[in-house]
Amino acid sequence: MEKSVKKVAYITGGTKGIGRGIAYALLQNNYRIALSGRNYEMAKEIAQSLGSSDNVLPIQSDVKNFDDEQNAINKIIEHFGQLDVVIANAGIGIFKPVEDLKIEDWHTMIDTNLTGTFYTLKASIAELKKTKGYFISIASLAGINFFATASGYNASKFGVVGFTQAAMLDLRDSDIKITTILPGSVSTYFNNNEPSEKDAWKIQPEDIGELVVDILKLNPRVLPSKIEIRPSKTK
Repeated sequence: MEKSVKKVAYITGGTKGIGRGIAYALLQNNYRIALSGRNYEMAKEIAQSLGSSDNVLPIQSDVKNFDDEQNAINKIIEHFGQLDVVIANAGIGIFKPVEDLKIEDWHTMIDTNLTGTFYTLKASIAELKKTKGYFISIASLAGINFFATASGYNASKFGVVGFTQAAMLDLRDSDIKITTILPGSVSTYFNNNEPSEKDAWKIQPEDIGELVVDILKLNPRVLPSKIEIRPSKTK
């Protein structure tokens, strides 16, 4: 019997937090992974801590740059020969009242969170068609619930939800499945947080990793298009 080939997943923003949690969960479930970040040395360090070069590929990529994302996909195909799953996780939040929000703050969030998700999908469509693959975007409950000091962040995440849900309809008949995950409070370094015992009530990165694995195990006829996930308690 021919030995099955391990599937390959690409995770943007894979060096810490949710991205790293997803990477670990997929590795534990027999995936090979590529993880990217703006800092190659950090990506390389995390990749080495997770496993061998046969299973983990570090990539430098800034999702705000389409050429970076296209080069990332090319490197994945060159190294692994295929691409089955893409996790668009890279994101940033800058929280200020709108009158204090700088022009560059706005563009950083829109370009990273929204345009970056578009670039990652756009660069990977051709390869995902070949494998009847899966694209998962990590949005936020801030993509359906607005709050003060988050005008730019809300705009970017509302955009991610709208973009990926529409793309899901565009691509479902091309055998590419798309799911948008909307996490609530997660214990990560996001927004200058330092994870500690005070965050024990929050969703943990490994919880999102477990969710991604569960989604990928579903029968191919099933498509959970949008999933909200929040802590079971408020503190």
